[in-house]
Amino acid sequence: MMKKLYLTLFLIALLNSCSDTKHTEQVTAKNDYEGYLATNTPTKDRIEQNQKFWSDRLERDSTQIVALSKLAGEYEGFFQATGDVKALQTSEKLLQQALANAGRGRDGYFRSIAKNYISQHRFKEAKTMLDSAYSYPDNKKATEMMLYDVHMELGNYSKANEFLGSIKDMSDFNYLIRLAKWSDYKGDLDSAIKYMEQAKDIAKASNRKPLMVWSYTNLADFYGHAGRIEEAYDLYLKTLKLEPDNAYAKKSIAWIVYSYEENSEEANRIIDSVMETRRAPDYWLLKAEMAEFENAPSEALQCQKKFIEMAMEEGYGDMYNTYLIEYLAATDPVQALSLAREEVSHRATPETYQLLALAQLENGNKEAALSIIQKHVEGKTYEPTALFTSARVYKANGMKEKVTPLKEELLGARFEVGPVVSKKIRDL
Repeated sequence: MMKKLYLTLFLIALLNSCSDTKHTEQVTAKNDYEGYLATNTPTKDRIEQNQKFWSDRLERDSTQIVALSKLAGEYEGFFQATGDVKALQTSEKLLQQALANAGRGRDGYFRSIAKNYISQHRFKEAKTMLDSAYSYPDNKKATEMMLYDVHMELGNYSKANEFLGSIKDMSDFNYLIRLAKWSDYKGDLDSAIKYMEQAKDIAKASNRKPLMVWSYTNLADFYGHAGRIEEAYDLYLKTLKLEPDNAYAKKSIAWIVYSYEENSEEANRIIDSVMETRRAPDYWLLKAEMAEFENAPSEALQCQKKFIEMAMEEGYGDMYNTYLIEYLAATDPVQALSLAREEVSHRATPETYQLLALAQLENGNKEAALSIIQKHVEGKTYEPTALFTSARVYKANGMKEKVTPLKEELLGARFEVGPVVSKKIRDL
């Protein structure tokens, strides 16, 4: 999970008094989530049943647009539930076929393909699809909402703000969640929480489970950023009550257990249960970090290797470039630099530029790294990873006066960055 930096008086006080000690406050309880760690997969099972129904329809008539669209949606849901990237690619092919067969309503298929591309981190291609959708007179607002999303991903913040203004409606769930994201980008966490809470209330009133799940997990993330760990934990549990096999909520609880309570053994147990039913490279990266925390270097190395093997599989494309660059910067800086340049060309955000700066630094190009930080990162993001990279670059260039305030801020982000990175921050 990529996390933004926000300070809370509680965390500052706690860290100043015991920055090198384990948390004593217990937030989680095994009995709360134990029942959700079973390997039952109701979401996956339901999707597979729906897939069979719509596949049978297509076998009888391969040109059925409704069946193509429905089956594409089921495959996308299968990806979300299992992490099977091949399902996402199958969904893309079905949507392309539906678009080719469609005589009307083509804007909707363009949007669906764009959504698929966003999941694959193919943001420029997603924008092309949305531009095509926007040329149609119908459903302009639906397209504008997605254009906001993709411009945020591409780092076109001025254009994103234009689209945000065009869809303004304080009673609309879809507007509020985007306004929350904009507030988060601007570093206004209080407003981000306020708008997401309003969106959550709308979702609850509608009694639509997908909206409730989405708003619960995203609001929980914001609460975590703000140091409101108990409230975040409660929302992840509420998510699991609605959707018992929700992998994101389980992983987030594991992060609380590991980062806040420093119980890596229990966190590993939770992650292992998730990995029995869902396949994703980043689980191995988290396990590698926890192994490093446990001072088990050989185990950490094995987990890192498994992450690399999975993340570099052809089907994942650019989906794990961020994680790959961070890892390769320390192990293969030349390859990291090449990949970082490629990522910036795909989307030029402060977060991707900090990766480029990191790669330059690890290649011994400290002046180039400093130039990137000053032009593209400084004052443009609250992401703790970006601030940590900035501090490292400033230190390498002998700019102690820049390092000290960043170090103080980063020490307040201990929960977000985790105990391993926190130790590295203290060593700055």
